[in-house]
Amino acid sequence: MTVLALDIGGANLKAADGLGMAASRPFALWQRPADLAAELGSLIAAAPPAERLAVTMTGELADCYATKREGVAAIVAAAQQAAGGREVLIYLTDGTFVPPDEAVGRAQEAAASNWHALASFAAELIEGDAGLLFDVGSTTCDVVPIVARRPAPRGKTDPARLQTGELIYAGIERTPVMAVVRQLPWGDVICPVAAELFATTKDVYLLLGELAEDSGDRQTADGRPATRACAQARMARMVCADSDAFTMADAEAAALATVKALELHVAEAVRKVVFAMRRPPGTIVVSGHGEFLARRVLARLHLPATVVSLTETLGPGVSRVAPAHALAALARRNFAKRSNGCG
Repeated sequence: MTVLALDIGGANLKAADGLGMAASRPFALWQRPADLAAELGSLIAAAPPAERLAVTMTGELADCYATKREGVAAIVAAAQQAAGGREVLIYLTDGTFVPPDEAVGRAQEAAASNWHALASFAAELIEGDAGLLFDVGSTTCDVVPIVARRPAPRGKTDPARLQTGELIYAGIERTPVMAVVRQLPWGDVICPVAAELFATTKDVYLLLGELAEDSGDRQTADGRPATRACAQARMARMVCADSDAFTMADAEAAALATVKALELHVAEAVRKVVFAMRRPPGTIVVSGHGEFLARRVLARLHLPATVVSLTETLGPGVSRVAPAHALAALARRNFAKRSNGCG
């Protein structure tokens, strides 16, 4: 039974087969919605052959769509077109796989369902009655309580999850610096920051060496390469300066201040989730491109829990696309049950 899972986001497209194959590529859905089917087709063509596709999404929130219902319908249609006749099933936030037409009719459950797939997968790694999934990506963090080896979120939609702290709209690459801090150190002074998309957390972690430089990566605030030198210039503009006046040392100090603020923000949301649980988590599964941020936040909180790293157990490539990997694993079981006449 060959399955390929697609996690269709607003900024990245991810694929996994649940057996170790993992791929992620940037795609600005909000700028190029008409190209989604072609991009998905290219992603599928580069993956191992698969008989069926399983799909989850977060891209329905992209502002190229008037409503989430419209976004879900468009993404489902693009996935079907890219599938080339293969069977396509859509994952919902109740843990079920449904045909495309049903998913469009249940758009609120199809929208932003990838966290649930990952939490269901992570639940199998939890020892004891209570656990937590903590996934950190380029754009958001997911913090999902797990009880009795099942996801136990207080919210299932993005607005509800934001309110509970289970969705944190901050990540290690795409979050604007202005959304994290209101002021930054510059030499002996503290300077207010410009309310402008001059720099993002990608620049912060480039400057601190947490993310590797990539001169071919231009998914940055100004479209210039993802290098430390360009990150310095972008951070300088946060205080309306330039790299002539704002040195690399200044940029590194500003990056460190931003990181501390981000860690505090994320830690407060995680604390809120844990406080609402009836029992403290005995196991915490961490995953995602920003697993290093998750570990630092947990160190701040001093939670007496065993930490299970998907980066260590599955490898960094798979951990980066953890929801897609989880979806593939869940889909394979679902298809197997159907083949055996069990559902």
